[in-house]
Amino acid sequence: MKIKVNFFDIKLIKNYLEALSIIALIFSFALIAIIIPDDSTSRIWIGIGLLLILLIVYLIMWMMANNQSKAALVINNSDLIMKTGNIFEEDGLKVIAFNEYFDTLVDNRIISENSLNGAYIKQKVKDIKKLDHLMDIDSHLSENVIDINDSRTSGKKKKYKLGTVFQNDDYLLTAFTKFDTANRACLNMNEFVNFLLNFWNEIDMIYAGRSVVIPLLGSGITRLKEYNTITEQELLELLIWSFRLSRIKFTYPSKVSVIIHESKKDKINFYGLKEN
Repeated sequence: MKIKVNFFDIKLIKNYLEALSIIALIFSFALIAIIIPDDSTSRIWIGIGLLLILLIVYLIMWMMANNQSKAALVINNSDLIMKTGNIFEEDGLKVIAFNEYFDTLVDNRIISENSLNGAYIKQKVKDIKKLDHLMDIDSHLSENVIDINDSRTSGKKKKYKLGTVFQNDDYLLTAFTKFDTANRACLNMNEFVNFLLNFWNEIDMIYAGRSVVIPLLGSGITRLKEYNTITEQELLELLIWSFRLSRIKFTYPSKVSVIIHESKKDKINFYGLKEN
């Protein structure tokens, strides 16, 4: 078991005290029907037994908190679900992060075949040329072109505003990362935050009452400049913070799900996630 929740975690203690009140109520009713011997030895053993039961209950709650692999929050009256899984197996509009050029060349230089972006193109896109054409003629994408990089020797040349979203069937492709001259995906923290805010604004215009499924953005090969030690937990909390700030509302039964890859499950403290 990976230890993610401190043994004396404040939230855990608070929940334990709430459970303790229920346990105390059950014991109080039970003691009405049970005759306790008058001798001190019996009373001592009963007391030890009760303490052991209370300790076991706390240990079970602590272990469950550490093994938790799903969390549900309500933010701005919208359901936000965090869980482990495979984004391709989820229902709803699935978000796939692209670079700022919306490149589709999976050659392990522009796009890694091991990335979610690469997996989507290789597994879900039947006609790459058709996808490229649809993006070229899309009016919304055209409105969000911020530069033409004629010096690029590989990949596309149109550069789009970060957070721009293009819908391809039930997938939402978003311009997430900048590319340096060596074709390495990178962002600084200010760009990451601006991406998130623009991204939620785009989602608000597109989702039309449907559920949206998002990977843990930034947890792959993207380099966050000046934040080499940022954790998956911090990335998830940034995503939650930006969702709260966006004021976007998903009315029931639609919801937002953040999918954590199984390999990163032990890096996320689901129990510690907060609504506010």
